[in-house]
Amino acid sequence: MRVVTAVAHRGAPFVARENTLPSFRAAVTAGADAVELDVRLTRDRIPVVLHDRTLARLWGHDVAVAALTRQRLASLAAGVPTLAEALAATRAVRTLIDLPDPAAVPATVAAVREAGAAERVYYCGGPVAMRGVRAADPGAEVALSWDRAAPVRPTLLEELRPRWLNYGFGLLTAPLVARAHADGRLVSAWTADRVRTMRRLAMMGVDAITTNHIERLVRDRANAAGTHGWSGAVT
Repeated sequence: MRVVTAVAHRGAPFVARENTLPSFRAAVTAGADAVELDVRLTRDRIPVVLHDRTLARLWGHDVAVAALTRQRLASLAAGVPTLAEALAATRAVRTLIDLPDPAAVPATVAAVREAGAAERVYYCGGPVAMRGVRAADPGAEVALSWDRAAPVRPTLLEELRPRWLNYGFGLLTAPLVARAHADGRLVSAWTADRVRTMRRLAMMGVDAITTNHIERLVRDRANAAGTHGWSGAVT
């Protein structure tokens, strides 16, 4: 049976601040199958969990993460966890690591190995970041993020060997999903927050949905099992 994987975008950001330990724990409690988080490097090359380049939006300090040591970052934004802390908080589920800064790839993959989490971690990002992941760990599970209507070049697919194609949900169509499945790949969609959109994506045959409202996705999937495309034969 195919069951749509419920991926919590930066945890449960409407319960607790995104990309923090309380947010990750809330997502796990809500029933997420996987938690997505973002990794950047501090000045002393510690992988920490933050989406933005600076602390301005979430923590009120207009300073780049890359300009701060881990110690100084902790003094300005105590809620920003290290990747090691985040992996401990999400140990009960899979963890999808988004890599907005390709420079963070080697340290991120090393931290995953050190945490003994390689079997439950997979990575997403653009071509440059995924090339880095392939170089650091040739056997890693990769979700190539794609944000354009043009198809992924066959040469890029051959090079990166992604298990997943990770699309902005508005780009997806049933034929696109079917084509990816025919090529032996899974399809994930980001970031869908309305139940109607989640159901439409499920009916297209997507394999995973990333959402800021993980409780909505988990609840509707459970209530509507067997309908709206939430489950069915493996494509």
